[in-house]
Amino acid sequence: MRDIFSGLLVTLRMTLVTLVCTGLLYPLAMTGLCELLFPGKARGSLVTDDKGQVVGSALIGQRFGSPAYFAPRPSAAGERGYDAAASGGSNLGPTSRKLRDRVHAELTRLRKENPDAPGGIPAELLTTSASGLDPHISPAAALWQVPRVARARGLSPERVRSVVLYQIDGRELGFLGEPHVNVLLLNLALDRQFGRPGPGS
Repeated sequence: MRDIFSGLLVTLRMTLVTLVCTGLLYPLAMTGLCELLFPGKARGSLVTDDKGQVVGSALIGQRFGSPAYFAPRPSAAGERGYDAAASGGSNLGPTSRKLRDRVHAELTRLRKENPDAPGGIPAELLTTSASGLDPHISPAAALWQVPRVARARGLSPERVRSVVLYQIDGRELGFLGEPHVNVLLLNLALDRQFGRPGPGS
């Protein structure tokens, strides 16, 4: 009996030490180190506008309802989409009628809103990402939206296109991933260069 009690005491002590080290000390040390070395990233990669107000995170997609702004991928995160507290995909398979209906609705909406867009609609503008919060689109998806954004802002497509081309991020380390455009940063770049669109835009 004494041996059992002694073994139980050792187990409890080890559990407590492990809990304190891995559940408290290690996370605090890593958080402090990240705050010291990468303060912006440690605080969520928050993005501010020209007035210094936080308008979002460079890591989390968000909805842009105005035709004067580039649109991100659709989102299945939460009831209205882009809910960071409900990150996830729709998990609908290729034979799902609900998925087909949603893609068809997106297709109809995009064609109506982008009558001057060149060629077919890029697939990522019809499909959600696995997280539902992807802040990036491909350069092709951004360039496809240029005619709509230019028309809504009263600009030539060439001027808007030049902003898109400047905002393209290449592959990580030159070979990882694909070139991409951060939608929030692209829309902020538009506002910086051409001003914010009017209320009716």
